[in-house]
Amino acid sequence: MSDDLEQSFVQQLKANQNIIHKICRLYTNGEDAHKDLFQEITIQLWKAFPKFRGDSKFSTWAYRVALNTAITLYRKSTRSVKTIDYESQQYFISNEDYNYEEEERLKLMYKAVYQLNDIEKALVYMYLEDKDYGEISETLGISEVNARVKMNRIKGKLKKILNP
Repeated sequence: MSDDLEQSFVQQLKANQNIIHKICRLYTNGEDAHKDLFQEITIQLWKAFPKFRGDSKFSTWAYRVALNTAITLYRKSTRSVKTIDYESQQYFISNEDYNYEEEERLKLMYKAVYQLNDIEKALVYMYLEDKDYGEISETLGISEVNARVKMNRIKGKLKKILNP
């Protein structure tokens, strides 16, 4: 692949890496699992990047790829994922900017969200990112009305979990 394509990918990924970190946090417990999932999502984004046509924003496309990767990997009971050597890539995207201490303050909420099913987790995540229901429905492949109904039900579930 061309250097321009690689540079474009790295630039977009750096600008949107918090999307990946937040998805990793929702679908993993612990720093090692977080790093593993971050790496796998980055690899899947890189593999799919040449097919990215720009019909939607990069962030919307990255959400979809990241969510699909997280859901696919963590639905499996065994985690035997074939990956490429991440360190050998010319451009290394570090996750040093991610603040694990700040994450601790959100521990209760994450714990509650972690109890939700995969689609509910994705919906909550995008909702908390102030995505409108149009973008949420496009990313998750559901209708806008369905996204609104699901979100209202999820809010009720979270209230029960956080305030038993």
